[in-house]
Amino acid sequence: MRWPDAISDEVQYVLLLFVLLVLPRVLQRFRLPSAITCVAIGAVAGMGLDIFRQDAAVNLLSILGIVSLFLFAGLEVDFRGLRRNAPILVQHLAVRVVLLLIVTLIVRSAFALALQPAVLIALALTTPSTGFILDSLGSLGVSAHERAWVRSKAIASELVALLVLFLVLQPPEVGKVLVSVFTLGAMVALLPLVFRLFAAAVLPYAPKAEFTFLLMLAVLCALVTRRMGAYYLIGAFVVGLTAQRFRERMPAIASEQMIHAVELFASFFVPFYFFHAGVRLRSQDFDLHAALLGLGGVIVLVPLRVALVALHRRLALGEPVLKGVRIGIAIIPTLVFTLVIAEILQERFGLSQTLFGALIVYTLLNTLIPGFILRVPPPALEDLHAPQLRLPQTASAPDDSRVPPKI
Repeated sequence: MRWPDAISDEVQYVLLLFVLLVLPRVLQRFRLPSAITCVAIGAVAGMGLDIFRQDAAVNLLSILGIVSLFLFAGLEVDFRGLRRNAPILVQHLAVRVVLLLIVTLIVRSAFALALQPAVLIALALTTPSTGFILDSLGSLGVSAHERAWVRSKAIASELVALLVLFLVLQPPEVGKVLVSVFTLGAMVALLPLVFRLFAAAVLPYAPKAEFTFLLMLAVLCALVTRRMGAYYLIGAFVVGLTAQRFRERMPAIASEQMIHAVELFASFFVPFYFFHAGVRLRSQDFDLHAALLGLGGVIVLVPLRVALVALHRRLALGEPVLKGVRIGIAIIPTLVFTLVIAEILQERFGLSQTLFGALIVYTLLNTLIPGFILRVPPPALEDLHAPQLRLPQTASAPDDSRVPPKI
């Protein structure tokens, strides 16, 4: 009898909680992101011990993790700041769209794939994972100015990526596409009414119920978009965006205190998402070809992505190249987006084990890079006369680079 079979389910869950919530923090001293450690723990549990593979409780906790992470990302969107810096951000998005198209063509040609999976792989390779990046900024040695630009670029990129993801995942039938578009449009139109109804009919009689309402609404909308074939993250992100729109009418629903509460909630449940992603991995996914493809993607795409950010900022803002490089490095991680898309590609498009493994290797490696390069801020950079980001609330935030890193 293997030792996991000799341990009761309750003890296994207690051990899992301890391992996921304690061990990743201990390993952070070696600059290992907690998310990577959780994926590794999941891989050991799945491939090594063959436990928690089909566990309903872990699956539910992982859903709460991904929903809360994208709800947090939506709550962090500053529409005024995005409008203020629209010209630069539009140029940034144009560069990313061109990169997405080029990578799509290369992937489609190199691996003889249909258009849909080729676009999805290109998204997985080039889209920064906003929720993960925002949650990790405190552990990086970036200034308040750099942190503000990283936040705005990551959020703008994710807005476009989610739109592309929604469109690409629609079935070829026109009728089903129209139903999905109508459903998403109805969700966007009805959510403000739901917020108003909650504020008028529930909140006066149930004070401090904003957090529960926001989280349950995010879960509900996430399940709706999952049924549409667009995965959980779009529904949760839309709820966060809607909450931001109501910040002035309902200050508590998107206040700093609420955002912090959602962030804390996510910090508890997100490890289960990464653990669940690791449990689903199989040893046959990681042959030599997959490892070489993933490493090749890092060697080619990561410097290209960083160089495009630095070059654009140099031409558009006259910013020193080194400062642009630091911002580009901070938005390298694609962890959550790649894991989500890799799962979709496997389930819906029968992605080969080699390409699936290559995507996992690529995202694990690129997620490690910022922690090793941006750990300590170079003092000389702060004295350079670079253009300032016009985001008053964010740019004036205190430097929290010494805060212990979170997932």
